[in-house]
Formats: sequence, structure tokens, C-alpha cells
Amino acid sequence: MDGSTPHVGAASPATAGRHALHDDPYATRDARPTRLVPRLDPVLHGARGSAEPGPLARQQLEALDRDGFLVLPALLPSRDVADLLAALAALRDGATGGAKDGVIRERGTDEVRSIFAVHRREDALGRIARDPRIAGIARQVLGAPLYVHQSRVNLKPGFVGRAFAWHSDFETWHAEDGMPRMRALSASILLGDNHAWNGPLMLVPGSHRTFVSCPEPTPARHFERSLVEQTVGIPSHDAVRALFDAAGRRIELATGPAGTVVLFDCNTLHASGSNLSPCPRSNVFLVYNALENRLRAPYAAPEPRPDFLATRDPDPIA
Repeated sequence: MDGSTPHVGAASPATAGRHALHDDPYATRDARPTRLVPRLDPVLHGARGSAEPGPLARQQLEALDRDGFLVLPALLPSRDVADLLAALAALRDGATGGAKDGVIRERGTDEVRSIFAVHRREDALGRIARDPRIAGIARQVLGAPLYVHQSRVNLKPGFVGRAFAWHSDFETWHAEDGMPRMRALSASILLGDNHAWNGPLMLVPGSHRTFVSCPEPTPARHFERSLVEQTVGIPSHDAVRALFDAAGRRIELATGPAGTVVLFDCNTLHASGSNLSPCPRSNVFLVYNALENRLRAPYAAPEPRPDFLATRDPDPIA
């Protein structure tokens, strides 16, 4: 086991960042031992405490609320997937620069790992971020006008695609971007068949109900290293084990055919393994944030991350 054994308790004040000490119910990266803090925010933000009318049926909303994620098999038809793959190929082949430009490469290779801010493009990648089949779901769940907080394509090449460590996105977005509350939803669009053996997304059911603090302070320009391999802002082994046990010792694999969309709450604990198979795994990753939950100053970082990682001038989605 690593780190101190986590315990459940009330949120405590942040000791980093530029917010008043009593402002932060999700304090993290403050050099204190890991804490498991009960979630204070709803998952469904509709006026009646469930969700507003929209594309998802009641049973689907209940599953998202209960588990923190929902898999929608083959939501997009093959023609849409083909358009996205063509746009992805053009983007990948023309990618230049490094982390400071939003182009992340696998450690020690020239293989592209991620390319950010794809929602700003005029091709299929940009259009899909505003597509009502996906943005409409986010609007239904978040119950408010929204915008894209972050977008990227993830490419996990065959044989060399490396793992993504266990983490909660909200912990990073809160600490390093200044996202105030848990009112954001992620959508991962699978651009190829995701199998158990080519590094699919792994999720811990129900983990979105608990905020896991992390002890290590955020280094300056942390994003330049964390996007290649994250070591700060990841939960201890003890914390992951505690949430795994609370889930009935279950981890779900988000597998499915190309065109499948995986929705997951901003605080759901997730990871993915390395891709040792010959089959590449790629996806479009979109994060929708409620407009009224727009970013502030970072809660636990010396400076905000670049705009390609965290939108600070929101363009609301109609």
C-alpha cells in the first residue's frame, strides 16, 4: 500500500491556490494525508433534482446517477465515424510541436498520444462537439447552458500505447483549472472497436460519490509532464482500493463498437491500461461544463493551465 490510509470526513480548507481558506469544500494537494470526502453536488442538475427532458430515458439517467457513467453502444452511425476518422488522420499527420502546443507524444517516441482543443476546428471533430446527440445529453444532465471546457483526441497506438493512471478529472480541473463544483460531464466517442485487450476505459461504479484528495502540491507547469505521465493528482493505492471495495470489488470496462459514446461524471474514478495488442484505440474526448460553473483562479496550483486545456473564455453551445 502507498500513502496513509484514507478516511472519510468533512471537506477541509485548502492551503494552496488563491482562494480564501473557507471557500473550498474539495481541498486537495495541500500536503495533508489523503481524505475521502462525501460529494456535496448532485449528479443530475434538473429543476426537480433529477434531470430535464432530453435524449436520455429515465432508466439511463438513473444508471448515470447511480454508477457515475453510462455506455451508449453505437450511438453514432458508421458514416459519422468515418468522417471523424478522416479528420483525425489529417490532424495527426499534420501535428507539430509539443506539450506547450497541445500535442502530446508517447514518452520516448514520436507517436502522438493526445491532441487538444479539437472542438475549435471546422471539420467533423469540431462539429461533433456541438452535435445535439451529445451536447443535448450534457444539457439534460447539467441542467444549464453549457460550453466545452476541454476537448482532445486520444490515440493509443498498437504495441506502444501507454496507460493512463487512476484519477478523477475533477480533482485536476479543480486544483489546476479552478473549476468550482462538480457540474461537468465527459463524453468519450469510440472511433474504433474497444475490446478488453486494447486498453479500454476502466471505471469504478459509484466512485463519483466520493472526492479523493491528493497530498502532493502542484509543481509549476505541471501539465507539460502530467499529460505524458501523471504522478501528481492521482489517488493513493489505499484510496483506489477503498472505492473498489465500496463498489462490490467491481471495475467496469467501457467496451463497444466504433460509434459508441461513453458518458461519465467529472468525479468518476477511471483509468486505462496499456495497449499491447496490434489494434490501435482512438477516441474523441469532450468535456461539457455548466456556464455558471465557469473557471476561477486555480484552487491548488501556482498558475492556470493554458487555454487549450481549460477554456477561460466560454463560447456557449446553442
